Amino acid sequence: MLYYLFEYLDKTLDVPGTGVFQYITFRSALAFMLSLLLSTIYGKRIINFLRNQQVGETVRELGLAGQNEKAGTPTMGGLIIIFATLVPVLLFARLHNIYIVLLIVTTLWMGIIGFVDDYIKIFKKDKQGLKGIFKVIGQVGLGIIVGSVLYFNPAVTVRTDTGKIDIYKSVSSTAVVLPAPVEEKSTATTIPFIKDNEFDYAELLAWTGEGYEKWAWLIFIPVVIFIITAVSNGANLTDGIDGLAAGTSAISVLALGIFTFVSGNIIFSNYLNIMYIPNSGEMTVFISAFVGALIGFLWYNSFPASVFMGDTGSLTIGGIIAVLAIAVRKEILIVFFCGIFLAESASVIIQVAYFKYTKKRFGEGRRVFLMSPLHHHYQKKGYHESKIVTRFWIVAIMLAILSIVTLKLR
Repeated sequence: MLYYLFEYLDKTLDVPGTGVFQYITFRSALAFMLSLLLSTIYGKRIINFLRNQQVGETVRELGLAGQNEKAGTPTMGGLIIIFATLVPVLLFARLHNIYIVLLIVTTLWMGIIGFVDDYIKIFKKDKQGLKGIFKVIGQVGLGIIVGSVLYFNPAVTVRTDTGKIDIYKSVSSTAVVLPAPVEEKSTATTIPFIKDNEFDYAELLAWTGEGYEKWAWLIFIPVVIFIITAVSNGANLTDGIDGLAAGTSAISVLALGIFTFVSGNIIFSNYLNIMYIPNSGEMTVFISAFVGALIGFLWYNSFPASVFMGDTGSLTIGGIIAVLAIAVRKEILIVFFCGIFLAESASVIIQVAYFKYTKKRFGEGRRVFLMSPLHHHYQKKGYHESKIVTRFWIVAIMLAILSIVTLKLR
């Protein structure tokens, strides 16, 4: 909202200094600082409100050290993250930008699903929460919306391979104007570590004959659905000990922010020889607010936690990260961005599959891990949860750096 006010002051009334609001970097810095302040200052008030409403965590007996001490800790803390993210975005972002609209819808959509799940657990005393089928329906619904908008909306375009930057390039003493980039609808994405690193989902339908491109949505939308469902569930599984989900998510989103900024900047994308995505740079404002909210939330969620994010936070975090990666055409890099989420999800899948296999074959179920998800395995081995979280953060930082390296390493 403030963006439009300052745009009016700058262009209509020519008020000095108001033009600075046109810069994404300036608005991103403001969004980060405001979200950090909101999450730390008002976060305490939200925690006190949750405590007064007796919105406390119900702990299942898993035989983990210090587990019972967490009983009664306020949950639904994801409301802090949502609040501290959306307020700066509404103030500083260009709200007509299609990517910002998608991210706001994602935040509210997944936040509502998570809130309903937490509400059922706490007030209906049902430890299972919202039935899994309804969670999946919600995730699939969001995937259909996001996939359809990214595919059909005319504002979502990319630069073609033949496009060049419309700038003056110095050649000896002569200034030469290169042709402007050609923007087009495309389902292209980025494959890391490959020189010609763009892959179009439409190519998977090339065998159907001429005109196959118009049916690319049959591939693209299901891919979007799968990614959103997988990442949001991965974030949910990771939220098991103090500071783990919030910390690793902040690292992942910060790395995604770098990709978003350079992909949305015509100069940097040309220099790095990566896909230029017009208008996507505005997502940097959202990302800055989101990172600030996550860091501010960590103030209260670090060990020993004063609040848990609950599914209200974890499902929202996963949904946002998935949509960001898809929008900036870096969904394959989710393997690095969300390496911790992937490991946590894989540990559960392996544990369940192996248990069922051995029970069927030997009559007795056996386990690969002492407990899944993976962080509980290390708790069972006797590691303090602070050490587990710190080491997972280190791994997340290494994976984030590796993802950034893909910008030039091909």
